[in-house]
Amino acid sequence: MSSVTHGQHIEAPVLTARSRDNVAVGDEIVRHRFATRLIHWSVAITFFLCVITGMPIWIPIFGWMAALVGGLEVARLIHPYTGVLFFIASLFQYFHWLPDMHFEKDQKGWFGPKLVSYLRWDQEPATEGGKYNGGQKFFFYMVNLAALGLLLSGIPMWFPLNFPPWLREVCYLVHDITFILFFCSIVAHIYLGTAAEPGTFSAMTRGTVTRRWARFHHPQWFRDVTGGDEAKRT
Repeated sequence: MSSVTHGQHIEAPVLTARSRDNVAVGDEIVRHRFATRLIHWSVAITFFLCVITGMPIWIPIFGWMAALVGGLEVARLIHPYTGVLFFIASLFQYFHWLPDMHFEKDQKGWFGPKLVSYLRWDQEPATEGGKYNGGQKFFFYMVNLAALGLLLSGIPMWFPLNFPPWLREVCYLVHDITFILFFCSIVAHIYLGTAAEPGTFSAMTRGTVTRRWARFHHPQWFRDVTGGDEAKRT
């Protein structure tokens, strides 16, 4: 009987994370419910589909990637469609997460040296309130702006005969620069969500984080959810 009860206790946070977030369940806190995680992974998957199909078109040295989708011609054919899917997923993400992405007064200083320090993991854990810190909010807006930039610059490349040559040349440059900057930021995002901040990745798999993680990285959010350390255990 005790083993069954223990198993049910382990699964309770995961079950709660299917439909609710910002709630403490035992020793864990639900950070992202299923819908949030589904949207996040939809953006991630469609982005890497764009990478796999776009890199062989961009630079011949990455031609081996084309074999993953059936060859270079197939990559050329499906790349624009994966780009549209990426933009649609990003649009869903934008409106789904927007309510939590307004900058608080104590987060205005994230533009500049503080953002660089955060990406390098030089600074102390964030003390400002909210579910997301200023760096995460900055990244959120950058992702959506980049998705829009990639779409708008990609359309003249998709239908080259419908646009003047000078505009196509500008779009090639914008598309390349946007992708390079975006890809570098994604690498940093993955690093911060795994090696740099252990315990973070489970927020996008199980949907939960530990109370210790929440208290350390987002103390105000921890207090808002739990009412303190031991309160609101379910």
